[in-house]
Amino acid sequence: MKNSRVVVLKTNPKRVVNDYAKLMDLADYKRTIKPQYNTILKLNLSWSLYYPACSSEPWQLEGVVKKMQEDGYKNIIPVENKTVVTNPWKGAKQNKWLPVLERYGLKFQPLTEVQWVKYKPKHKMLALPEIFNDEHKIPKMFIGTNVIQLPTMKCHGHTTITGSMKNAFGGLITERRHHCHKKIHKVLVDLLTIQKEIHKGIFTVMDGTVCGDGAGPRTMKPVIKDYILASSDSVAIDAISAKMMGFDPLKIPFIKIAHDKGLGNGDPKQIEVIGEDIKKVNFGFKTKKSLVVFMDQTLRTKYPILEPILFHTPLFKACILGSEWYHDYFWYPLIGKRRVKQFMKTEWGKLWQRY
Repeated sequence: MKNSRVVVLKTNPKRVVNDYAKLMDLADYKRTIKPQYNTILKLNLSWSLYYPACSSEPWQLEGVVKKMQEDGYKNIIPVENKTVVTNPWKGAKQNKWLPVLERYGLKFQPLTEVQWVKYKPKHKMLALPEIFNDEHKIPKMFIGTNVIQLPTMKCHGHTTITGSMKNAFGGLITERRHHCHKKIHKVLVDLLTIQKEIHKGIFTVMDGTVCGDGAGPRTMKPVIKDYILASSDSVAIDAISAKMMGFDPLKIPFIKIAHDKGLGNGDPKQIEVIGEDIKKVNFGFKTKKSLVVFMDQTLRTKYPILEPILFHTPLFKACILGSEWYHDYFWYPLIGKRRVKQFMKTEWGKLWQRY
């Protein structure tokens, strides 16, 4: 397997948009993202509310869009999907994506409003056929396009960390993707295989200006780290971000499986890091499980008799309401709001407010 390249830069709120342009050039994004094809910007919405490091940051979106338009790219389509606990329009507004897109003349496209078609993968799948009984659907508009993934650096209760591979989860599976949690690592590998089948080019621009430590993807502790990353290798960028956060990438199943299947490089020894010297970087992050993630995993694995009742019948609506109540009306007012208020006093918080 050839060595892959991941670019890592230090930045600050005053120059972050320009640093994203530098980052993309160093990662040679134009070699992967050809301008003659439509380019999907796959945003990351982990919460409709704004919470630092939870979803794609507005400066991350602006940095990518501004650079692409300056380089002559015309057909840029920013998208995000719905989950059972997020709303794409509400999230686009509250995470301040809409003002950025309006400034650059782009329209936000919720994936709830596009055509989805059945897709039969050309390569053998590890988990998807079993979960969806060969009825897996993807957005028709994704076929034959470029895709740029826009994740943030954060922990995740289901997958240890979340990055490029996890970000595809929101675009290539309908809102029923919660059924994938039991086999989430294999599903992420399946989705990377599908991405390589349907996309003309795959590129990732990751924001680590503010990172999430602990019980991600929502109830985390925001930690300012001032990093941004980019790569044309989804496995490699996830591996390097995992290493920076303090994890052994090859002990994270989805990275290890993808590496072993030759879908990318998950071994930091085989990855060329350009920009910053990160040999001694270790955030010391520890993944924890929020109450909702813990209950989801417990009910699906320890009490399998309950899974079809709770997750495949109208009773699931009660689970959705429970998650919404816990996150939006208990945890956020009690803990999250205080952390957001503290964040807004920082230079990154002040930048966010200017959007």
